[in-house]
Amino acid sequence: MYEFIEGTLESVTPTNAVISNQGIGYFLNISLHTFEKIKSSKQVRLFIEQVFKVENQSPVSIQLYGFADPSERLMFRQLTSISGVGNNTAIIMLSSLDPDSIIAAILNGNVGLLKSIKGIGEKTAHRIVLELRDKLAGKKVAQSLPGFETVSDSMSEALTALSILGYQKIQAEKALLKVSKELGGMATVEELIKNSLKIL
Repeated sequence: MYEFIEGTLESVTPTNAVISNQGIGYFLNISLHTFEKIKSSKQVRLFIEQVFKVENQSPVSIQLYGFADPSERLMFRQLTSISGVGNNTAIIMLSSLDPDSIIAAILNGNVGLLKSIKGIGEKTAHRIVLELRDKLAGKKVAQSLPGFETVSDSMSEALTALSILGYQKIQAEKALLKVSKELGGMATVEELIKNSLKIL
């Protein structure tokens, strides 16, 4: 699994980018949100989501999706976890609204805004709100707690993962704060999760 690709931005459009790294050109699907952030850059780092395209129950190709920051990638992962929201639909959503606006719409139950996005019907919009509201509310709560004022993307992703695993948010937050202090600010998501699980 790729974490990120860093290199020279060879070409970029509102839907894709080509990054050159050590003689290899990587073609990545991107959102308009990411395009706006990188369009004027020469050297870029995009966080990667690797997706296998499957036909007749067999993988036939690999597609790479690139994001300007880990929080947008996390939003992509959360959206594609919803039945009826495929990879392309999630990219369209992230091109229509920035991640913070999508989060706000979900937390506020703004189904009308979500279904205004191409490819999102009323049923799917309701499903997105229903299935993601609690997860995203937990992330927002974590960011407002003492010690989380400058929460990193790694901390947010680790908290979401622990919540998905069934741990109560308060317990997970305390464990992450303790582990983060022990490991330092450069700890990876995997390190944060593994060490938190030891004390939960």
